[in-house]
Amino acid sequence: MKSSRIANGLLIAFAIVIMLIYGKNLLIPFVIALIFWFLIKEIRDLLNKIQFIDEKIPNLVLNIIGFASIFLIIGGVVKILSVNIQQLSTELPVYQSNISRLTESINNTFNIDVISSAKEFLGKYEYTKLLSGLFSSLTDIFGDAFLIIIYTLFLLLEEPFFSKKINAIYAKKDAQDEVNTVLQQLNKSIGRYISLKTLISLLTGILSYFALLFIGLDAPLFWAFLIFLMNYIPAVGSLIATVFPATFAMLQFGELMPGVWVLIIVGAIQLVIGNLIDPKLTGSSLNVSPLVVLIGLAFWGAIWGIIGMILSVPITVALIIIFSEFPQTKAIAILLTKDGKIHKK
Repeated sequence: MKSSRIANGLLIAFAIVIMLIYGKNLLIPFVIALIFWFLIKEIRDLLNKIQFIDEKIPNLVLNIIGFASIFLIIGGVVKILSVNIQQLSTELPVYQSNISRLTESINNTFNIDVISSAKEFLGKYEYTKLLSGLFSSLTDIFGDAFLIIIYTLFLLLEEPFFSKKINAIYAKKDAQDEVNTVLQQLNKSIGRYISLKTLISLLTGILSYFALLFIGLDAPLFWAFLIFLMNYIPAVGSLIATVFPATFAMLQFGELMPGVWVLIIVGAIQLVIGNLIDPKLTGSSLNVSPLVVLIGLAFWGAIWGIIGMILSVPITVALIIIFSEFPQTKAIAILLTKDGKIHKK
């Protein structure tokens, strides 16, 4: 009997993974729309705390304000990024020619014979394809913008009827209260994490922008946005966000030192914010095992790519909350936590 349950569980898990892989084109925009919905609710709650608003303005109006704010900002960012990407594209031949200067500089500095063979490899490598691949990855993030907007709109339209539907599904009041508690926990935990992480990533991106502008890197806004985006990825995101512009700085100038300065300055910004500000703001709102974060990062990255890595923590937090409410899955929720305790909020 027990082996049969295990086999059924494995089959269900396998079916879910297959669905996640083959249905990602529909699921990813929906999950992103859920994130935007949580952000709009956070904006709405923030506006309700203002004294002259304080529940006097209907939620519909506040939803429109939140929705318009988020998508106007995204539209502005896409517009600015397209200009920056065009600038980088026109300068690609210059960056390609700087490879020889860069490898020669490394050879003279470190006197390593391996650089001569590396130079041949670097000369053959098509950096145009590398940067084009990076640009296309970012384009994919905005590719489903229309679908995301539609999903977000319908989530906002459906929101007032959620409680009525729950009451219709569950006849007993205890069951209704239990489901409402789970939804409130999801809203509070995920909404708080997303809003705080966005604030922290924005601060990191702004400080990095001024640092890259001071160093003289081309299209600093593009790299600042990349840093902002990568900071959503736990553990490795900040490393990627530092190495990419540092490598590009060496290609742009054909010298080592600009890349070293980017590593030092942007790395210092990441270190201070990541180790001092981030834990103080988000540390109390999450109770996820670091090992689980890394496994989730690898899993969601494998099936959904960069978007999956960005969404890995919110998805894990949601799973902990949902699993903790059912006796059959409570043990899994405990394993996913950092301290083995399910914190009710």
